[in-house]
Amino acid sequence: MGVDAAGADLAEPFTFVVDTAGLLRLAPRRGEHVVCAGGAAVLAAGGAGFSRAGGAWAVGEVSNQSTGYCPDVRSWEAVADAPDAAGPGQPGWFARVVFRRCPRCRELGIVREQDVACVFCDGPLPDRWNVDDDPGAIPAGPGGG
Repeated sequence: MGVDAAGADLAEPFTFVVDTAGLLRLAPRRGEHVVCAGGAAVLAAGGAGFSRAGGAWAVGEVSNQSTGYCPDVRSWEAVADAPDAAGPGQPGWFARVVFRRCPRCRELGIVREQDVACVFCDGPLPDRWNVDDDPGAIPAGPGGG
């Protein structure tokens, strides 16, 4: 891979958001999702990697890992619908990160390997995404990333 004109290392994944208008926004990986979105609500947020395919850059992998927004796995639909992301380089898989807010201690956590207990207080985590009550746009959370 190489470095683009703005100096970003294309071998390193990018931070991305899909704003409420469906626009895909990219920032260097070390950038925070909330900053990439200008502090606004988003339809999706996470990381995206690119690879070289047939002489052109293509999306290689995408995840919804964003501690600033903690998007539900259903946010993939917004990524797939974003005009720039759904082109010929659309990824064949989406690395799903399952976020839940603990009803007992209110901490945010990631469900790993079907372990549905809070890592902070060992309380049970809900079966459905509960970071925000509005299943539409995802507002910026306390994590800021």
